[in-house]
Amino acid sequence: MIIKDKVKINSSSPMVQAGQKQELDVAFYLRRAFKDHDQVFVFNDIKLLHNDETAQIDHLIVHTFGFILIESKSITGEVTVNQYEEWSRSYNGKWYGMPSPIKQVELQKDLLKQLLREHDSTLLDKILGLETLQKGFGGRQWEQLCAISSNAIINRENTPKHIAKKLIKSEFIVDTVLQLMKLSSAKPSPLSFFKAETRPWFNSDEMIKICDFILQNSTVEEKVEEATSKVLLEKVDNTAVKVEATVIADTACNVLTELKITCKECHKQDMLEPRWGKFGYFVRCNNCAVNTPMKVPCTCCNSKNTKVSKKKECYTLICQDCEVRSSLSYAD
Repeated sequence: MIIKDKVKINSSSPMVQAGQKQELDVAFYLRRAFKDHDQVFVFNDIKLLHNDETAQIDHLIVHTFGFILIESKSITGEVTVNQYEEWSRSYNGKWYGMPSPIKQVELQKDLLKQLLREHDSTLLDKILGLETLQKGFGGRQWEQLCAISSNAIINRENTPKHIAKKLIKSEFIVDTVLQLMKLSSAKPSPLSFFKAETRPWFNSDEMIKICDFILQNSTVEEKVEEATSKVLLEKVDNTAVKVEATVIADTACNVLTELKITCKECHKQDMLEPRWGKFGYFVRCNNCAVNTPMKVPCTCCNSKNTKVSKKKECYTLICQDCEVRSSLSYAD
């Protein structure tokens, strides 16, 4: 499941454009492979703060057995790593030194691990049968990869083996991720202790809490301007879900509207509680106990090809066809 998509940035800088294209390419492959996977959750382009330190993670995969962090690097030419793990790249026939993406993503991993460990008592259950013992994030899978542009040349012959296996061209990133996760079609259970699978795993509730925690702690850098005009109340699809649309900004990413969610059963707007489950974001009505999905057709082109993303307490509906973005609101 894709929890957060990569947001496109308008820039005239060739370097920024190249870096963004590489991140979008990797996000594309991850989306194709895992958008309907119920044991794999993908975050693209998130920024976490902890102890006055920042981790900018290009791609984060949370899966049943742990975490995989991916750093995207746009490189045209050749890249090589010497025995001291020092990186070099060629450009226009000349060689230049560059920071190690592997060291960079390892620092991001360390900050994420510290952040999660400080909240393990709220994110993880107690050990089954031993209620005095708290599960932790130790023993989980923590992997780091660097996704290199498909047109780059990787000098693997002279690169240390433990580094070379972490350098992956974009089109092979899914194959590598699948090999690392080693997921079976069946979910683990307490009986797995007596079977071949001995790795500690996250259950469904823990996965939801971890993903929601990461979303809650990701920073919001986008600012929305004040409302300028209003659009009529309309009925969406045939589910009796109603939204009130208000145009609140005319940005480079097309018009951004505010949609007010209504319970599909009792049509109330003042008793809704936002939640997240295996099928995405929804609101639960405290009046009739009915769940209403936040995902609705686009109010601009009526396309059903929409996705819901979350930053802090802000929910956004993004149309994949016309790229109109709508801020979702509810009254609790």
